[in-house]
Amino acid sequence: MPSRCEIFCEILIAILIPPLGVCLRHGCCTVEFCICLLLTFLGYIPGIIYALYAIVFIDRDQYFDEYRRPLYVLA
Repeated sequence: MPSRCEIFCEILIAILIPPLGVCLRHGCCTVEFCICLLLTFLGYIPGIIYALYAIVFIDRDQYFDEYRRPLYVLA
């Protein structure tokens, strides 16, 4: 669980550069980052709105529990 200071800094970065804020929160090769990057290219304001939504409301910890972890085949 991120602290209030981390969330505040991510929100400030998301207002200035929306994809960077999402990248810091979710990673660079995620669906959230790609959507934010696309929306920012299409219009700056939709990119900001989605970045704030992705930072505040999407919980990344639910994707990293043991049961939802992707399976990898080791050869």
